[in-house]
Amino acid sequence: MSKSVTTDAEESTGRDEGSADSGHQPAAASEADAPGTDAVQTQRVITDTTEATNHWRGVAAVTLVAGAVGVITRQPALLLSAVVGVGYLAYARITEAPPVTLRITRELSDPAPDLGDEVTVTVRVTNDGSQMLPDVRLVDGVPEELSVKDGSARLGTALRPGETDSFSYTVTAKRGTHEFKTCEAIVRGWSGSEETHTRFRTGGDMVCTPSLEATIPVPLRKQASQYAGRVNTDIGGDGVEFHSTREYRRGDPLSRVDWKRYARTGDLATLLFREERAATVMCLLDLRKEAYVRRDEEGLHAADLGIDAAGRVFTALLDTGDRVGITALAPQSVWLRPGLGNEHRAKVEELFAHHPALSSEKPTGYFSVTLGVRNLRKRLPGDAQLVFFTPLCDDDAVQAARLLHAHGHKVTIVSPDATDRETIGQRIARVERRNRITELRQGGIRVIDWDPEEGLANALARGSRRWA
Repeated sequence: MSKSVTTDAEESTGRDEGSADSGHQPAAASEADAPGTDAVQTQRVITDTTEATNHWRGVAAVTLVAGAVGVITRQPALLLSAVVGVGYLAYARITEAPPVTLRITRELSDPAPDLGDEVTVTVRVTNDGSQMLPDVRLVDGVPEELSVKDGSARLGTALRPGETDSFSYTVTAKRGTHEFKTCEAIVRGWSGSEETHTRFRTGGDMVCTPSLEATIPVPLRKQASQYAGRVNTDIGGDGVEFHSTREYRRGDPLSRVDWKRYARTGDLATLLFREERAATVMCLLDLRKEAYVRRDEEGLHAADLGIDAAGRVFTALLDTGDRVGITALAPQSVWLRPGLGNEHRAKVEELFAHHPALSSEKPTGYFSVTLGVRNLRKRLPGDAQLVFFTPLCDDDAVQAARLLHAHGHKVTIVSPDATDRETIGQRIARVERRNRITELRQGGIRVIDWDPEEGLANALARGSRRWA
C-alpha cells in the first residue's frame, strides 16, 4: 500500500512567517483527499519572492546601440530595428509572472521500507488557477540522507488551468526517519522577464528500521541469569538433560529418586539434571566513524549491516524468552536495558527509527574506546553476555572486545565483512581483519565471520556447528 501526502497552497500574506510580499497571491488552501492516508496535510507557503530574470538585457543593449548608430548615420533600417526592439522591451516590461496556483501531491511507493529497499517517489503538480502557467519548474526537497538513484527530482513543464503533470524518481532506503520537508517551484510568465520563487512546506515521512524478523536461534554462551530459559548451565537441578547424582535429602521429590540404584545397592540417591536458564544479552553496536566502511559506493555501510543484524538477533532472543537489550560504542549514548515482551519490542523499534546515534550518516569527532567500555561496564548487569556487531576494521574494536571479555562478560562477535580484493590496499585490509579474527578466537572470544552476500542465518548456523 502506498502512502501519499497531498499539500495545497495557502494564501500568501505578510503574516506568513518567512514570506516576502511579492504582490502575487497564491490560491487559497483547500483540503483534498490523499490516497492511502487518514489525515490530509496542508501545504504552506514559507517563501514567495519575485525577481527579474534579466533575460532581456541583451535586447536592450542591442536596441540602444542600433538606435544610436541609426541617429548618427541617419539610416532608417537601424532606426526601425531599434523601434522593434523598444516594442519587445515594452512587452517584457508590462508583463508579470503569473500568480502561483499550484497543488502538489507526493506519493511514496513504500513509506516504511526495509533497509536497502528502493522507494519510488512520485510528485504530481496541478494548476488550480484560471490562468495558463507557461513555464513551471519544480525541485523536490529530497532529504539530505537520501540520494536519487534513478530518475530526477526536477520537472520543467507548462500547465493549463486544471492540468496535472508528474515526475518520479527512486531513492535507496537508509536507516532512520526521513522527512520530505519542502518543494520549490519557479513560475515564469510568457515573456520570462520575471519569475516567482515559491517554497512550499510539505509533509511526508519515510521511516526505515532494521528488520525485526527473527533469524535462526542465536548460539549463546553458558553465562546465564537466574530466570528459567533455554541456555544449558553447569548447575545441577531441575531440567531435562542428566547432570549428576547426590545423596538423598529429606524433602527431595520422589520423582527424582534414583530407584534403580536403590534396588541395586539399597542406598537412596537423588538425580540432578542440567538446569536451563534464560540469558541476559546486550546487543552491542559498533557505531564509531571507523565502522562506516563498505565494499563499494553503492553498498551498505558495515554499521548499517550490523544494525540490521542486531534487529534480527534481538527478535530471535526475545522470542526464545531471553532478556535482551541494546547499547553501542558511539559518540552519543545508546542504552536500552534488557527486557522482555511486546512493550520491550516496541521500544527497540522506536530506538532504531529515531535515535540520532543510529543515523545512516557517519558521525564526526573522536571517540575513546577505553572510556566508552569503562562507561558501558558501569551499566551492564553482572550476568550479561554481549553480542558485538562490528566489522573489525581496526584494532580498537579488538581492544573493546578483549576488555569486556577480561571483566567477565562472555563476548560473541558478529562481524560483517566489508573488505574486498580489487586493490592492494583492500587486500591488505582483508588480511589484517583475518588476523584480528584469529587473535580474538585464540583469546577465547567467539567470532562469526559474516559475508553479507551469504545471509545472516547461514553465518549463525555455521558458527553453531563450529562451536558444537
